[in-house]
Amino acid sequence: MRSRVIMVFAVTAVLLGGAMLVPAAYARLSAGAATAREETVAAPTPEPPPPPTLAAGKVSVNFKGEFFSWALMEHESGKISGSKNLSATSSTESMIKAWIVADYLRQLGDKEPPAALKQAASRAIRDSDDDATNRVYAAAGGSYAVPAGGKPGPVIQRAIKICGLTDTKRGNVAGHEGWWSFTQMSPRDAVRLGDCIVDGRAAGPKWTKWVLTEMSKVRGGVADQNPHSGGGRWGIIDGLPESIISQGPVSIKNGWTPLNYDGNWHVNCLAVTEKWSLAVMLRYPHSSGLDYGSDVCASVASQLVTPQPGGALKVPQPPIGKL
Repeated sequence: MRSRVIMVFAVTAVLLGGAMLVPAAYARLSAGAATAREETVAAPTPEPPPPPTLAAGKVSVNFKGEFFSWALMEHESGKISGSKNLSATSSTESMIKAWIVADYLRQLGDKEPPAALKQAASRAIRDSDDDATNRVYAAAGGSYAVPAGGKPGPVIQRAIKICGLTDTKRGNVAGHEGWWSFTQMSPRDAVRLGDCIVDGRAAGPKWTKWVLTEMSKVRGGVADQNPHSGGGRWGIIDGLPESIISQGPVSIKNGWTPLNYDGNWHVNCLAVTEKWSLAVMLRYPHSSGLDYGSDVCASVASQLVTPQPGGALKVPQPPIGKL
């Protein structure tokens, strides 16, 4: 009898022990399986952020002057954004020199220009040399004669036709109607002109890279001004971070003149890359100095940098009617 009781207790103990062992073993197996799953399923690799660029955005400038307008063109889409008055015009001043050089070289096709004219073309862009520009302008078919019928001269007419400009017209200052510097252009047309230079329509296949390279080598700061030349590397280029400049050459051509007939600085900034063209055009009192215009151009550029340094990525807004 005692042996049977002992046997019953033994069997019961085994069964109870087995019941206790099974959950414990299952827990160990489950933990092992979870560990295995954690080890084999890797976390997704986050995509690198897009490289910074310029994109449409809000610009706020406490501008004190007669005229402030800007435009940005994204080359891939052809979209132009900017200030509400981006189609309003002002005199181009030296900004138009990039077109004058491109127009002359395109007409040469595959031919080389005379050495003196090629050097003049370089100085017209790098140093904004007026005398050198006049020689290239004449070689391109331009003159200071007053054009007939209120039209621009042939060099500017070709810019309008080839680059699809809609706001550009002959200067309207009495006694200066045939002068390239008084050509009236809007920021909207200026960025179209920049796009025209980048895609090769302006200078043609042989000379486009040469023109863009010369524009990337503009030299001299605001303080390096000489009569009719010098000191054109400022403005938009100063508002771009190294993360944009390092992606490739930024080609620029500024224009600046303190004009007596209206008492204003006429300041224009144009910068182009393969991705975008940006133009800022200003008129403001002589007393503010050229530094003021340079700083306004730089401020516009810095506000359009996307993503902003240390900030969130801007989300492009859909065009009106295409939500």
